[in-house]
Amino acid sequence: MEATLRRWALTAVAPVAWGANYYVTHQFLPADRPLYGAALRALPAGLVLLAVCRQRPRGAWWWRSAVLGLLNVSVFFVLVYAASQLLPTSIASTVMALSPLAMMLIAWALVAERPGTAHLAGAAIGLAGVCLMLLTGADGVSVPGVLASAAAMLVSSFGHILTKRWGAGTDVLASTAWQLTAGGLFLLPVAAAAEGPPPALSPTALLAFGYVTLIATALAFVAWFTGLRHLPAGTVGLIGLLNPLTGVLLGTAVAGEVLTGRQLCGLVLVLAGVVLGRPARTDVRKPTPASAHRPATSPPPAARPCTSRPTPPGA
Repeated sequence: MEATLRRWALTAVAPVAWGANYYVTHQFLPADRPLYGAALRALPAGLVLLAVCRQRPRGAWWWRSAVLGLLNVSVFFVLVYAASQLLPTSIASTVMALSPLAMMLIAWALVAERPGTAHLAGAAIGLAGVCLMLLTGADGVSVPGVLASAAAMLVSSFGHILTKRWGAGTDVLASTAWQLTAGGLFLLPVAAAAEGPPPALSPTALLAFGYVTLIATALAFVAWFTGLRHLPAGTVGLIGLLNPLTGVLLGTAVAGEVLTGRQLCGLVLVLAGVVLGRPARTDVRKPTPASAHRPATSPPPAARPCTSRPTPPGA
């Protein structure tokens, strides 16, 4: 049980880092170079992990890395940027909060993990909490933006469960490195064609990219995929609700925003949804007093002594 809780805590590193990534990206990174931003986020992170694991893909992992890199990195990053440009953050985050439910349903189909009642209830409660925290009703809704956000949610959910299905027996660090490297390599020529030369970065932007690359990408993706390897998809999806919660708390702590009563209620609901997805306590059977001293297997019966007398020689 302690090992499971440690994996739960490790998985939570990912949504917390992603929640803080919104603030870092918005405050310190160039807003007019989204493709370069995605490429410079993914490719260095993949290369760093490759330098650590020192493994290259073999066999089917050459094409699997390309597929997962497209889904989890290239397409996902571009769709998230499009949604962030077309929608208020509150609407985009609310649509992304549907990912726990999407991951449960996709995991049911791909890896035969049937969602439990607690996981489904946690997804519903967590979504309600995100709506309370972020939706104000004052912002307009762009249909293309909603479609981009929904597509990003579905693409990432499918890619994460596909990673879970294909990742058995493969080192998590290595498979994450391959995905990020492939995704970054796909993005780099597209960025060069669409956005021209790379942007000039100030020292502050370089430090921000250091956080985005090392913490919010390399470390976060390794933690997330490690959780998917060892925990049910429903549990991991609900842990992802810590992403918008981190964004709200960071805005309160750094930007001086004040939490309203509605937001506090939403925060409590999100935490309740995450708790509902916590790993179930496994029952370890202990021997009962009657059976504690009972040997596991009965010893073979002792050989009965021979009572007949041997026949004298020559009789």
